[in-house]
Amino acid sequence: MLKMDKSKGKTRFAWASLMLAIMLVVAGCGSGGDSGSKKENWISIEDRYTPDPETPAWKLDKKEEATELTWYVNADWWNTDFGKDVVTKKIKEDLNINIKFITGDDTKLNTFFAGGDMPDLITTFDSNSPVVQKAATWALPLNDLAEKYDPHFNKVAAQDTLNWFQLKDGKTYGYPNYSNTQADYDSGNIPAKTAFIIRKDVYEALGKPSMGTQDEFRAVLADIKQKFPQLIPFGFNSIGEGTGSLGDVLQDFIGVPLEDENGGFYNRNLDEDYLTWVKTLNTVYRDGAISDDSFADDGTAFEEKVKAGKYATILLDGTPQQGGNLQSFASANPGKEYIAIDGPQSTAGHAPTLNQSGITGWMISFITKSNADPAKSIQLFTYLLSEEGQMLMNYGIEGETYQVNADGTVAFLPAVKELQLNNPDTFKKDYRMGEFMFFGHDRHKALSQDAFPDAIKQMQEWGRGKLVPHFILENINPDQGTPEARALSAINTKWNTTLVSMIRAKDDGQFESILNEYKSFLEANSWDKIVDIRNEKMKANKEKLGL
Repeated sequence: MLKMDKSKGKTRFAWASLMLAIMLVVAGCGSGGDSGSKKENWISIEDRYTPDPETPAWKLDKKEEATELTWYVNADWWNTDFGKDVVTKKIKEDLNINIKFITGDDTKLNTFFAGGDMPDLITTFDSNSPVVQKAATWALPLNDLAEKYDPHFNKVAAQDTLNWFQLKDGKTYGYPNYSNTQADYDSGNIPAKTAFIIRKDVYEALGKPSMGTQDEFRAVLADIKQKFPQLIPFGFNSIGEGTGSLGDVLQDFIGVPLEDENGGFYNRNLDEDYLTWVKTLNTVYRDGAISDDSFADDGTAFEEKVKAGKYATILLDGTPQQGGNLQSFASANPGKEYIAIDGPQSTAGHAPTLNQSGITGWMISFITKSNADPAKSIQLFTYLLSEEGQMLMNYGIEGETYQVNADGTVAFLPAVKELQLNNPDTFKKDYRMGEFMFFGHDRHKALSQDAFPDAIKQMQEWGRGKLVPHFILENINPDQGTPEARALSAINTKWNTTLVSMIRAKDDGQFESILNEYKSFLEANSWDKIVDIRNEKMKANKEKLGL
């Protein structure tokens, strides 16, 4: 009983802390907050340079003394060094700046908005957070910064990304990294990260069978179970948020529509094509071709089995993340390496709609109203977004860390490559390529064979032409703290347990019963209101994208 009281106390304390944090943000971001009412620091550059759209302003700026900037990154793990490694030393020299990085978590971030001294720059990770949504009260608009100090910014920033992050006042305050636009998808330079893979020795021993239809899928797994008893016939990413690779990843694999026939929100979890595949997985489970352990394995356990080649087949999401494990198995077992094949296909004739990083990106960076030198700060954004900055962040300095080959591809110099492979800690400390990635982008990875391990290149080639942007589904959930957001959280948890239970159902009757219980749960938890909100946000997304 005492333990239960302590637990309840901790829960109450956690909720109280969360609510306090939210109140601090809202209060600080409101018009009455100190940071919100701060005067915008529009400095004069009359004696420094004349802005020119054709030339980045950092090349024009005659300011002699170094600019000191504080940059807050909302992540405790961020490397705060600056000016010691190849990448940041070059940034320091080219722009004549010193950056002092500060790191922390949401609690520390909120103290800035509760009246604390604001840093010059802020990077956060949640585009739906109150901090980002209220950016107009504490950050300077990038549109105005570019017009006043560095019009070349508009030549290196993606217009679609700027439109995507536009707030209600028509201005954009933050810019992300890894924001992929429609043009990026169309270029073919973004590699797929999803694949249905099979061990090559197994595939060849079985006569290179097709696994596209549900009957074929079931028959091949039964064959594997009989002929390769030491292997787990079918594996998948660890169950968790989104139910591993058996949820929306499988839906993408068989091309479940992203919207309904009227262009509104479509509950892909209840798509008939998808549910027939879930029923097939249930049959496969009852055949003994899916291990119970697979539902309990965490990420580490899954990775260890991939590295050991324990799965005969895998529906894998995140091939780059598993690249090291796949490479370890391939190197140690020539001829047994995993290869991508077509795998499960739609019963309704849909082509795959594989997903990748979307237009929202990941890290979002802002220039605050308290910024000591907004001209130098927008120059920094322009520099890092430019081809010059992107090459520096990915590959370092030409002739010093990389070379450009005759075919235009890029390769690390032998000594640098050797360090990357055999002494990654020193490589990270001395060079920092691939780590200092504000405004980094997928398309620059396509320039080098060094960007990905050999073990996943065939898988990426298989995925060519199968990527479809999911932009319209980004950021469509109810706003944090609303009753609908709480209801959706409960629904998502319910779906995780429902999907696992359906796959493990003992018969068709139990399968249908579990599915009907989920449908009833939706009705009892404000599903109609959630759909209305998602429809509204999907419509806004389409307007931003010009669709």
